[in-house]
Amino acid sequence: MTPRDASEQEPNRNRWSDLDRPPLNASALRRGLVREGALWSRVDVVQRTGSTNSDLVARALAGEVREGAVRVAEEQTAGRGRLDRQWSAPARSGLFFSVLLTPREVPLDRWGWLPLLTGVAVATGLSRAAGVDTALKWPNDVLVTVGGAERKAGGILAEGAGEAGVVVGVGINVSLRADELPVVTAGSLALAGAVSTDRDPLLRGMLRALEEWYGRWRAAGGDAGACGLQETYAAGCATLGRTVRAELPGDRALVGEAVAVDGDGRLVLATSAGVQEPVGAGDIVHLRPAV
Repeated sequence: MTPRDASEQEPNRNRWSDLDRPPLNASALRRGLVREGALWSRVDVVQRTGSTNSDLVARALAGEVREGAVRVAEEQTAGRGRLDRQWSAPARSGLFFSVLLTPREVPLDRWGWLPLLTGVAVATGLSRAAGVDTALKWPNDVLVTVGGAERKAGGILAEGAGEAGVVVGVGINVSLRADELPVVTAGSLALAGAVSTDRDPLLRGMLRALEEWYGRWRAAGGDAGACGLQETYAAGCATLGRTVRAELPGDRALVGEAVAVDGDGRLVLATSAGVQEPVGAGDIVHLRPAV
């Protein structure tokens, strides 16, 4: 058995220390999400942990959970983004969760769409439940507009969980105030004018949208074009139409206009050399606004 985090066993003595940030209702979440025929097989809410991704990967490898397991933390102490960047926020100020997906019927070379699919689901769920417009920065950032400027309000990280599974983690800043933001380029749903920062319906909305898009993609054998995912992602991608710098593995960089997201989920750059180059991995820096 995988050792349990102590915070999963002991109640948080200060869970009502900030009345603007009530705890999640785990029982209600389970009733609303875990049902016969649904994707979600279990929903676990812990008060505090290092990383929900690390927790769920360990449990998947140990055979303790199956597809559709959801792990949510009220607070993460070692949350990670791409390139091992740290992700931290005050307790109950955001939504930090991971899900286990095992799309065995989809060819492995199409699994790279999972973080992009999750981005579409997150944007869909937040639009419905929070009434806030979001945009997606390729490949995994969720952007909102605060004071007329784009700010990062969330991120997505996918990690392998053995040969048959992927754990996808999501972190969203929900009620962070301006003085709580970790960097000046960060934002939150509250600062973007969300009509609601009640985390229970926000989480349900994102997970239901993820279940819907994952079902479509899986039914299409992972063909992002056939199920409408490729078109929908492109429509909500703030990176397209911009001049960007792609910081690539091996200390290389490529500058060009982001013109498309191809069938493999790669960002296609039109460079000054007159060629189009797909980028499958790397850090993207927006150099100018979209036109």
